[in-house]
Amino acid sequence: MKVNLQSVNFNADQKLIDFIQKRMDKLDMFYDKVIKSDVYLKVENTSDKENKIFEVRVSVPGDSFVVKKQCKTFEEGTDTAVASLERQLLRRKEKLRAHS
Repeated sequence: MKVNLQSVNFNADQKLIDFIQKRMDKLDMFYDKVIKSDVYLKVENTSDKENKIFEVRVSVPGDSFVVKKQCKTFEEGTDTAVASLERQLLRRKEKLRAHS
């Protein structure tokens, strides 16, 4: 799957990029018609520990899913967002199966 990654106001290191790519590739197991995904990494300028925002938009034929998570680390945000996307994609797959 093609993952477009944008980090806002900072440079993401290669380790983080590889981690996100690996996690996003797992979504193909749940729904094979994913066209692309756009990932946005943002750091909020607050004293709060949970200042990392992980936002992802996954495009599938006829629809797109957006998940936004705010966590202490981008890795944690990636894991929770991907878990949420897995559920959404499985639900969509079930709906499509029910209609055909």
